[in-house]
Amino acid sequence: MIARDALAQLPVRTALPALREALDGAGTAVLCAPPGTGKTTLVPLELAGLTGAGPRRRVLVAEPRRIAARAAARRMAWLLGEKAGEQVGFTVRGERRAGPRTAVEVVTTGVLLQRLQRDPELAGVDVVVLDECHERHLDADTCAAFLLDVRETLRPELRLVAASATTDAQGWARLLGGSDGAAQVVDAAGVSHPVDVVWAPPERPVRPAHGLRVDPALLTHVAGVVRRALRERSGDVLCFLPGVGEIGRVAGELAGVDAEVLQVHGRAPAEVQDAVLAGGDGVRRVVLATSVAESSLTVPGVRVVVDSGLARVPRMDHARGLSALTTVRASRAAARQRAGRAGREAPGVVYRCWTEGEDARLPAFPEPEIKVADLTAFALQTACWGDPSASGLALLDPPPAGALAAAREVLTAIGAVDEDGRATPRGARMARMGVHPRLARALLDGAAEVGVKRAAEVVALLSEEPPRTYGDDLAAAWRTARRGGDGYAARWRQEARRLASVGAEPGVSRGSGGSTGAGGGADSGGSAGSGAAVGARANAGAGAGANAGASDDVVAGLVAALAFPERVARARGVGGYLMASGTGAELAGAGPGAGARAGDGSRLRDAGWLAVAVADRPVASVSARVRLAAVIDEETARAAARALYSSGEEVGWSDGEVVARTVTRLGAIELSSRPLAAPDPELLRDAVVSGLRREGLGLLRWSPAAQALRQRMAFLHREVGAPWPDVSDAGLLERAWDWLGIELGRARRRADLERIDAGQALNRLLPWATGDAARFDTLAPERIEVPSGSHIRVDYGGEQPVLAVKLQELFGWHESPRVANGRVPVLVHLLSPAGRPAAVTADLASFWRDGYRSVRAELRGRYPKHPWPEDPTTAEPTRHTSARLKRG
Repeated sequence: MIARDALAQLPVRTALPALREALDGAGTAVLCAPPGTGKTTLVPLELAGLTGAGPRRRVLVAEPRRIAARAAARRMAWLLGEKAGEQVGFTVRGERRAGPRTAVEVVTTGVLLQRLQRDPELAGVDVVVLDECHERHLDADTCAAFLLDVRETLRPELRLVAASATTDAQGWARLLGGSDGAAQVVDAAGVSHPVDVVWAPPERPVRPAHGLRVDPALLTHVAGVVRRALRERSGDVLCFLPGVGEIGRVAGELAGVDAEVLQVHGRAPAEVQDAVLAGGDGVRRVVLATSVAESSLTVPGVRVVVDSGLARVPRMDHARGLSALTTVRASRAAARQRAGRAGREAPGVVYRCWTEGEDARLPAFPEPEIKVADLTAFALQTACWGDPSASGLALLDPPPAGALAAAREVLTAIGAVDEDGRATPRGARMARMGVHPRLARALLDGAAEVGVKRAAEVVALLSEEPPRTYGDDLAAAWRTARRGGDGYAARWRQEARRLASVGAEPGVSRGSGGSTGAGGGADSGGSAGSGAAVGARANAGAGAGANAGASDDVVAGLVAALAFPERVARARGVGGYLMASGTGAELAGAGPGAGARAGDGSRLRDAGWLAVAVADRPVASVSARVRLAAVIDEETARAAARALYSSGEEVGWSDGEVVARTVTRLGAIELSSRPLAAPDPELLRDAVVSGLRREGLGLLRWSPAAQALRQRMAFLHREVGAPWPDVSDAGLLERAWDWLGIELGRARRRADLERIDAGQALNRLLPWATGDAARFDTLAPERIEVPSGSHIRVDYGGEQPVLAVKLQELFGWHESPRVANGRVPVLVHLLSPAGRPAAVTADLASFWRDGYRSVRAELRGRYPKHPWPEDPTTAEPTRHTSARLKRG
């Protein structure tokens, strides 16, 4: 029996006429409805005609998370007086409850993507509702783009609704409206209960979150705020934390509270999630949840929300080839969503663990995943859709060009796309597997080596990282999962069965449909070639499962290396490794300040080679931290990362000398080397130039005369320009061959460079060919003859040439000297008889007229033996005393 009283109380009902009108007209709409209004439950039922209003239609509701999909379907089924699987059903990865009578089906966005790839027309579906579109998950954005493409080209009658409580409504309206103008925005007035805000920041500053690390002091504070909320308020408490680890930590600190402490996150067993959403039985509850509880879920009994202010989002570190989750400050939109959980059923309160001033500085909306996440799976989806560049897709934010190019390199290397970016048959099969393309490659090629069942079990471990208690050894974690009875082990077994099924489907044989050895390093997003490369380890012509009898350790290492070939790593020191990508890695507990974990005593510590499956970068560390890896041997590393193998001659500068070797490498890992007997002379010279660039021109012998020559040449280059050369460090290094060619041909080490006379070499850069070199001493004279007959050196080291000369030697000189064909006046430093500065002028005539009197008055008493005539322009110049001058 339909729960009509409950349906009648949902506030979104008032917006249904406008929504129907928009869909019957343009066919698209943006629905903005606050939490608790019923947009996730009533709207799909109404659009499907299951409440008795309107024609019967088939409605597909896309949710970003499995827990939300199951909960929404069960709630709608309850409103109809049924169980999920009848008129309302759901499909998530590994679980489906739907039948021929199902009119409303709730799916995850990942499942919707799979359906669109198999059946772009979505035959039989009349309406698609994209729920919680404000979260900007990559799958959701991709679904929206594909659906708009379907409406444009195949099914203009397909209705599309973008629904959210807090979103960029106008942006979505423009996107859904397309060339016809903006779609209609339908606002549903909320009647949710008031929620008071209590600002509850820590008393002392805490360290900002970085990577997966959250300051324990903040978690202790959050636990304290939960205890405070239990004392001050009635009702259940919902506490938002960034991840599973933080939930476990706070749960431990809440031991002994007078309430049942429950944990809700994406990894929690379905029965636990269902129990939380079903409500309590009179016992007060504290629900510790990740952001899965932000949207589409009503946790019954909650009157209080405690918000840590943190969220966990995916990030791609392209420089190190690491894709991982990282902890960030939650956006203001997310904070509003979280606070709304407290006002679903009655007036509530939210305790925010930050200051009101900080709140204004939070980002307005979450950063779209498409801007920061690994785009390999997205690139494969668009390639299978027929638009490898994604340029023809309607997206709120375009994918970053660099990240998309890196993703395409990975896909090309594993044979998923061809050189033009189009999906190969092998790539199409990978896209249907429901895992990251890297893991799909490991499943396909690993199955050919070790059998599909064992490959699927390892890939299932890699698709959802095992709990920390399983340790850091992938093979040991595999054995723990097989005998485990916890929620993770149950999900793992279910996913392994699913992957074994899709991996066993008839399809493209290993290595077909693309390159069998192309690839690149992790910095470019590269990967190893397809299964044909790995097959070299087995006998020629061996069938699938040629290594099926290998041990768990061998299988785990091979499959992990196939998934992440650029992360195969060789030991360097205790607990330290170098990955083929060039990134250093350390086992947990090995580096300075690293925290201990279960794997401290694992067999990874003594391994010569590892296949690193999961790694992140700790705070202030240049190396990655290995969180999950398998022991392998060099043979496995070479086979899995064959595309990264290279052998050749290397001539370079190392530790002050030229080193010439024949080297074999696996990416950045040096496998072997031997001296090169007769290296190419040009390579030798290049190596010396490289050493000079690295250590600087100071290696050469710069006498005072050489430095003065360089300054004169620099002056003419600055004041006259061509043909006078650039003699800056960059300019000289750029033309090293032109002025150091002879010496470079003989140099092999630092000592050889130190013997080179830089001044003699610099003369080669003078413009001899044009004849201008003959004018060098005229344009930039090394010395200038002054009236006394002295030849005084000119200093060209500053912005203006400087002539430092005793004042008496310039008597009778009416104008300051000029250089560079008279274009540049020389700055005259007039010195006292003792050689100390007395005055500075670039206009000598003006000095004699205006400045000389004061200098004369000041110095003639101090230097009475030297001439100080009243008219210096007619006096005899001298570098001697007055007495000496009289003697002649």
